[in-house]
Amino acid sequence: MARRAAAKPAAKAASVQPPVGDKSAASKPKRASRKTTPSPETLTALGLERLIGLVLSETARNPTFKKLVTAAVASLQGPDAIAALIDRRLTALERGQGYIDWQKQRAFAADLDAMLTTVVTELAALDPRAALDRLIRFLGGAGDVLGRAEDSSGRLHGVYERAADAAAALIVDLPAEEAAGVATGLVTRLGADGHGFVEALMHDLIPRLPEAALAPLDAALADATPPASEGRAGGGQKAWASQLARSRLVRMRQALADRAGDVDAFIAFEQAVSPEQPDRVRIAERLLGANRAPEALDWIRRPQKRGPVVVTREALLTGHFDHDAPERARQAVEIRILDSLGQTEAAQTLRWEAFARHLDPAMLRAYLAKLPDFEDDEALARAFDQAQAHPDRYRALAFFTHWPNPTHAARLVMAHRGRWDGSRYEILAPAAEALERTQPEAAAELYRLLIDSILEHGRSAAYGHAARYLEALDGLTEDPEAYRGTLRRLHGRKAAFWSQVRD
Repeated sequence: MARRAAAKPAAKAASVQPPVGDKSAASKPKRASRKTTPSPETLTALGLERLIGLVLSETARNPTFKKLVTAAVASLQGPDAIAALIDRRLTALERGQGYIDWQKQRAFAADLDAMLTTVVTELAALDPRAALDRLIRFLGGAGDVLGRAEDSSGRLHGVYERAADAAAALIVDLPAEEAAGVATGLVTRLGADGHGFVEALMHDLIPRLPEAALAPLDAALADATPPASEGRAGGGQKAWASQLARSRLVRMRQALADRAGDVDAFIAFEQAVSPEQPDRVRIAERLLGANRAPEALDWIRRPQKRGPVVVTREALLTGHFDHDAPERARQAVEIRILDSLGQTEAAQTLRWEAFARHLDPAMLRAYLAKLPDFEDDEALARAFDQAQAHPDRYRALAFFTHWPNPTHAARLVMAHRGRWDGSRYEILAPAAEALERTQPEAAAELYRLLIDSILEHGRSAAYGHAARYLEALDGLTEDPEAYRGTLRRLHGRKAAFWSQVRD
């Protein structure tokens, strides 16, 4: 028995030892991949004639690649030859009238991208100013091109955004006088900038322009800005468009004032754009940065009508909106102002009130950090009690998940058992994962809610998530087959889900 037991490890060890001189299978692909991966060394080994053949073959199959190769060849003749190629394409774009449907969109976007690459890599290297002129011309034609294209994927917008970024990089490298001339010239293009690419370019430029370019740009913007009465007179589409154009120009002048550190001008422009609802948070931040804390406190506390809430793409997808975000931002600035004024107790009171209302972990940490020694434990216990009693149990669960405090999170889950909405996956899923190790009963409760919600509503796109939740659930319960049996009885015909479970 002892000899057989001792022999087993030896036999097992022998079974995994390769024969002498044998090359392991794992090492062969690595060496082979190094020899076949395109690199300067491997391509040089192919030889010039072979590479020329490959390039010509690809140009015959790929029109976009052919344009790039043609531009590279034209670069041998100098910038004028490349500029001529680009100008022909820009002229064709400006004269185009046909509709670009979704079937043609990918190829059309690739063609535009190839032209842009030619401008940025070939022409800019030889003549940066000529490249900049073509980029500005390209941006100027965005409205006509996008007006006849189906761009639900955003591919075409992405090309124009890249062009705006490239133009900004070229402008800031110009001498100050020349950069000022280009920047002021862009002002005249804002009127036809329906998609906002030139406007975005201007806002990108303002923090990066040479100092000498700022005053001429501000003067050009001031000349182009219509009077306030003209922007608000009358009604209808024309008056609205005039007011929007005025607001865009004033915002650019405000950005210039911000760059110069002129807080009073910044405030005046803010009030000109939005006299009824000026952004008190931005104004207070500028005043605080200028060591004008009392004025900042006055602004941040001014009553204001509730304005529109910015909705993110994530909020649109989930259907859950953070309506309290503007107020939290306002309170955070007010606290900073109170601290700067030495009003520590008032700042602490506001921190606690903000935490109690929104259960913001960052606000609680800041509150605890400001407490005297040995008082933070009692305050933290009081904070946990406050969170347990909060009227929004989802906000409370998110707080305990991210603090983290799994004990309190589990207590909250079980206290509201049967009243959770399984569609609130953005709250329940992270909580379930956080509770797996130390609070299996609460984690299992949440996973069942998530799975039930996905299957009951037939959310096929989330079946993969449900399958993973079910796998996690198996390790949390003593009798996993009982719940699986219930799922088979209620949802046995959802083959797409059960196939993911098997996989």
